[in-house]
Amino acid sequence: MQIQLPYSGLQWSDIPFLLTGIYHTLLLTVITVVLGTLLGIFIGWARESSKYPRIMFGPLIDVVRSIPLIIQFILVNSFFAMAGFPASPLVIGGVVLSIYMGVLTSELVRAGLRSVRPELKKASRSLGLTYWQELFHVSGPLAFRAVFPGWVGTVIGVTKDTALVSVVGYVELLRASQILINRSNEALLVLAGTGLFYFIICYPISRYSRSLEKVLKHD
Repeated sequence: MQIQLPYSGLQWSDIPFLLTGIYHTLLLTVITVVLGTLLGIFIGWARESSKYPRIMFGPLIDVVRSIPLIIQFILVNSFFAMAGFPASPLVIGGVVLSIYMGVLTSELVRAGLRSVRPELKKASRSLGLTYWQELFHVSGPLAFRAVFPGWVGTVIGVTKDTALVSVVGYVELLRASQILINRSNEALLVLAGTGLFYFIICYPISRYSRSLEKVLKHD
């Protein structure tokens, strides 16, 4: 016997289903942020260090930034299927969103490295530091301070973009909410709860980033 929530078409048994959607959203977000950040750091550094990576990665960046994400999910899903290697919705979402975040992060990294004054780099090298020592101890930390706010904004944006993965069958928070709305006809209540959960996920990230940004400015 299923028990309904008071004055609602929803049932208590719907809560685990909604929590599963929240878990899927968080899982995809963590995978995307980790892989996308690492990929973005590498591409951004490579494009700023040499003209060949700049030429090689240029078309990829233009394509990823120009095509809507929802179309990218469908195209990548179709590519895996036609290649004979059908992938799970989590894999499709992880691949597309990681590349997308990697592209956005790479542009932030390039801008951060360019913001470091050439005089500081030359002074570091004149003191005997190698290229890698100067990068890790001078350019890298200064670039990090410059790009951190933009990176946090990218993380929050990607968290909300996980909702688009439902187009390939991934049941994340928004998709789970849509299923509950279709069953219970409680659109206002379910969407209010969904918005609250997204707020709970994104707001702490924003608050912590602002606190950390203040610490970085005073270092």
